[in-house]
Amino acid sequence: MQKEHSRGLIFSFAVALSLTAAPMMASAADAELTVFDWAGYEDPEFHPAYVAKHGDSPTFAFFGDEEEAFQKLRTGFKADVAHPCSQSVVKWRDAGLLKPLDTSRIPEWDNILPGFKSMKDLMTTEDGKAWIVPFEWGNTAVTYRTDKVDEADIASLKAFADPKFKDRVSIGDSVDDAYALASLAIGLKDWANMTDAQFEEASAFLREVHKNVRLYWTDNTELSQAMAGEEVDLAWAWNETATTLQADEVPVAIKKDTEEGLSTWVCGYVLLEGGEGSVDKAYDYINATLDPAVSSYIVSAWGYGHSNAKGMAAIDAETLEGAGYGDVASFVDKTLFQSPVPVELKQKMIAEFEKIKAGY
Repeated sequence: MQKEHSRGLIFSFAVALSLTAAPMMASAADAELTVFDWAGYEDPEFHPAYVAKHGDSPTFAFFGDEEEAFQKLRTGFKADVAHPCSQSVVKWRDAGLLKPLDTSRIPEWDNILPGFKSMKDLMTTEDGKAWIVPFEWGNTAVTYRTDKVDEADIASLKAFADPKFKDRVSIGDSVDDAYALASLAIGLKDWANMTDAQFEEASAFLREVHKNVRLYWTDNTELSQAMAGEEVDLAWAWNETATTLQADEVPVAIKKDTEEGLSTWVCGYVLLEGGEGSVDKAYDYINATLDPAVSSYIVSAWGYGHSNAKGMAAIDAETLEGAGYGDVASFVDKTLFQSPVPVELKQKMIAEFEKIKAGY
């Protein structure tokens, strides 16, 4: 599990350097292909078939969050492939940053989990064009120290606003995860049609949560250290955090069966307009990430699900159960999928979340 810690450290470094004019670049492994990605995903275990075919990984450039990536691409940064998540795909496509995929060049396309294909505007549009190849998916869910928190006290997501957890809570410094939590807490499962009244209710909930927040985490290392150091007892976190801490024998668990449920997100790879590298290598890379051989690694080492249904089905039941994917259907009915939201609503969320974090 050392890779988990290394990923977090690399990610923290990437966030720091993201304040500079240009994205952080990994050493140029392949001058014919640049992948614009979250730090950590340069791990060769995510694309072994590419390395086997070309002798090395592509060149990677890193971003700290999707808004930063979006702005850099709009101002002329050049890359061939990028790694946005579901809620950003429409925005990137409408801004002219993406070019459609040729699915005939993606042998595993039909093995992508069906649920992703049903997410409106994610993979394909009404004209039949495909825009993203889902890679990994996971949850943002209640993560807690089992030695500090009574499970009965976190039966509801409203626990995040309970004064008994004052200064013991952490949620991500992510507008998407924050409003996913708030939407679920007010009983909303589809945030794409959030009304003004629901937006105000969700924002009011986040203001109550803010009173308990010790830190807004930006990466797994920061949150893991806070939980291991007993600074934080209750977090709204990705699967990776519990996977990392459990490997280090820290008493932490994920609770996926709260009254309101949990949030599920999916991220993947897109082709960028204006890419100057090899299109053939771009497809080789995308196909390597979708290879069913990657499924076991991403589940066991990172705690995330792989988008390839065939690959997931080949993983032994014990491993799947241990990672929380033993019975996916059991929590889908209580899931807020982080699907794209209207641009106007997203801008409202961004502006309001900044005010909430500042204490207003």
